[in-house]
Amino acid sequence: MTKITFNISKLTAILFIFILTAGCTSKDVQSVAEEEDMTEFVNPFIGTAFTGHTFPGAAYPLGFMQPGPETGNFSWDYCSGYFYDDDRINGFSQNRLNGTGIVDLGDLLMQPFSGDKRDDLSSSFDKSTEIATPGYYAVELTDNDVKVEITTSPHVAFHRYTYNADKTANLLADFQSGLVWNQDRIFTHVLDNEVNFESEYVISGYTRRTEWVERTYYFVIEFDKPVVSKELLEQRDPREKAPRYILNFDLGDDSVLNMKVAMSTTSIDGAKANLTAEGEGHTFDEVYQETKSEWNKYLSKVIIEGTDDDKTSFYTALYHLYIQPNNIADVDGRYVGPNREISQSPTGKYYSTLSQWDTFRAAFPMYTILSPEIINDLVNNMLEFSEQQGHLPIWALMGQETFTMVGNHSVPMVVDAYLKGFTGFDAERAFNEIKKSLTEGKHKNAGWEEYDKYGYYPYDLFRVESVSRTLETGLDDYSAALMANKLGKVEDYEFFMKRSENYKNHYDKSTQSMRPKNSKGEWLTPFDPYQLAHADSNIGGHYTEGNALQYTWHVMQDIPGLIDLMGGKEEAGMTLDYLFTTEQESTGTLSDVTGLIGQYAHGNEPSHHIAYIYMYLDRPWDTQRLVRQICRDYYQNKPDGLIGNDDCGQMSAWYMFSAMGFYPMNPVSGEFVFGAPQIPKSTINLENGKTFTTEAVNLSEENMYVERIELNGSPYSVKFITYEDIMNGGTLTFYMTNQPQ
Repeated sequence: MTKITFNISKLTAILFIFILTAGCTSKDVQSVAEEEDMTEFVNPFIGTAFTGHTFPGAAYPLGFMQPGPETGNFSWDYCSGYFYDDDRINGFSQNRLNGTGIVDLGDLLMQPFSGDKRDDLSSSFDKSTEIATPGYYAVELTDNDVKVEITTSPHVAFHRYTYNADKTANLLADFQSGLVWNQDRIFTHVLDNEVNFESEYVISGYTRRTEWVERTYYFVIEFDKPVVSKELLEQRDPREKAPRYILNFDLGDDSVLNMKVAMSTTSIDGAKANLTAEGEGHTFDEVYQETKSEWNKYLSKVIIEGTDDDKTSFYTALYHLYIQPNNIADVDGRYVGPNREISQSPTGKYYSTLSQWDTFRAAFPMYTILSPEIINDLVNNMLEFSEQQGHLPIWALMGQETFTMVGNHSVPMVVDAYLKGFTGFDAERAFNEIKKSLTEGKHKNAGWEEYDKYGYYPYDLFRVESVSRTLETGLDDYSAALMANKLGKVEDYEFFMKRSENYKNHYDKSTQSMRPKNSKGEWLTPFDPYQLAHADSNIGGHYTEGNALQYTWHVMQDIPGLIDLMGGKEEAGMTLDYLFTTEQESTGTLSDVTGLIGQYAHGNEPSHHIAYIYMYLDRPWDTQRLVRQICRDYYQNKPDGLIGNDDCGQMSAWYMFSAMGFYPMNPVSGEFVFGAPQIPKSTINLENGKTFTTEAVNLSEENMYVERIELNGSPYSVKFITYEDIMNGGTLTFYMTNQPQ
């Protein structure tokens, strides 16, 4: 793969020239180029190659829209619609997912071209003209002879096309396109569609489509130049439900066409209100400046010192963290949730795309530190979802339930917020929804009657992911128990705490692993602990995107109990050593399982906490060594520099925590276990006006080990720092050495 380094000074220069030639005034560009900002350290191309599934398009922090280029629209490679190594662009759609392993979105594909219509309107492009920075994307389409610039506000995508003045200005408006699993789905995923040409400047309509979820989106498209003619293209397949048009524009003496695209989950009127609020009277350059300024607010939440690559890795991770969750509510707070009715959010916000199975581990705990202002909204939105659907969201996309993965990890998120002192939601209401979700929920990930009867999910009754279901539910139960205890609900506490220990029913001492068991209490035989499994794969299996070696350690709520179960620290240490050192390969392959150190797989979330388990074995040097290895090898400043799906910021949050020197091993404990910092200094600018600083004295390539730690100048011998300590502000100092301590 091509190695690319990100040089912001070059980017700034290119950006200046590119925008200037596209019709922007020198004053407009100068203000962008000269402004001191943190966006210069963000490289949106990181993760756009290999399996990162990120995208380089424009985004607004926590916004609804993410317009950007599509180089492909079907197969696993195109979960975000873009792959760095491709040399053609099919068009520019208005939204996408960041770093997931499933395809959807890619709505409203637009492709500008100068001159005559061709059968294939995809275009080659000059990589040297491709620019990506937070809130802005630009590229020159070689075949189509058009310069494309894109920016966005929360609900409105802004496109600026500079055509060849000597040729006709045209636009392919493809209402059938979308990101789908296979090529045939391009023709079938649209269930219903309506397109209205309201005037020569405005198009509106809606599309009902299904892929990962079934949903309806409404849109309004506004041009600053009139459409003088339109050509309805022939259907490519009789199953197509939506049209594709070639639009021709009268640009007059100008060569620039501006287009605004607003979307809504509620109605065309909702889309129009969004357009009016965020698009009326606002130029492309003004919107970009505002979006850039907003990104600076988020990026400046943490100030770090280090090399240019350190800064790029860290701030790109911070950028990826805030591409989602997405506020899908209209500007008036209305949204469509899982009941598919229009609802009014009492907070004015409705966040979706939380990727709970991934983000409960580190991303959500990071939000509680960096953005406590959104936590109450997030929790209330999850409770609203639960009241509409009957259980807390498992993996919500555009307000709808995907039922993806196992467990219900909205539970630890809600509990984490409650235990950290967030009070902007009703605790009794929250616990009721938690209890309902873990005892009454009627969905494919439930099976509560069998679970309570056997104390685990028997593999003969639950064909796939039986072991993972038990282990992941254990953390949810533990979380519920903690909240019940604080609320004084003794019976509920005892019930959920006992159930949180069900992991013990899967541990087989003879294989030193979590092994499938049937309803008769018999171990699965024959048993292959190296076999990778996933419910959606051909092999099925008893684990979720992993194998027994990886999932054996998925007891984040009770690592000391797991160690005792294994026979103590020495025996547990030998088992853990084997995980990281074995040269035996996995049985079978899964695209999601990447970044292997032995059988440890950093490219997938069930492994993310495992390197920190050595801290519980009184071997901190092993954690420190592994953290260095993972940060060095799997987070690099190049398109293929992210070892796995970013998964809505979880991979990025892992890096941010680890680079600062600590990690939320148990994500509801309020404790952050020490590793070793990878950057000389970081300062978190807390919402309460205080700062929390980490320093790594004598940090170098050789000095990867921690000799001692001080908190506010006093010796600190505890293995973790608490949320309260962080939010109180202060300085955490690591003294680094080249020898294990």
